[in-house]
Amino acid sequence: MHNVGAAFRSADAFGIDEILISGYTPTPPRPEIAKTAIGAQKHVEWQHIEHAHTKIETLKETGYRLVALEQMTESILLPDYKIPEEQDICLVFGNEVTGVDEDILPYIDDFVEIPQYGHKHSLNVSVSVGVALYGFLVKFW
Repeated sequence: MHNVGAAFRSADAFGIDEILISGYTPTPPRPEIAKTAIGAQKHVEWQHIEHAHTKIETLKETGYRLVALEQMTESILLPDYKIPEEQDICLVFGNEVTGVDEDILPYIDDFVEIPQYGHKHSLNVSVSVGVALYGFLVKFW
């Protein structure tokens, strides 16, 4: 729940329109989320998605590009990723341990990876959200 709160806080800091939450990820209102969100959950729209495939199809039909933060053989390093002009983006973050669900992978347009130079090659999901949002923001400067 602290990761969810931190994601709300980062989303608010970077001006994100909405957070889509799926699966067993906890949703507000929860004291544990509010503790790390520090009120951001009140300023960022969110919705819980019961059927991820339906929402993904709707996003694709309305012109969204799905970009997953995932370590794959075809991943593009975040600093090297070129944001498509005039296209809305939906960033997809998976489970900290198992990553993006396998059944969602075929819908992903681009896989982006945060460069990591230590031994673990793993980041907490809330840290990944903050790093990715900042990485995308600097591309607009």
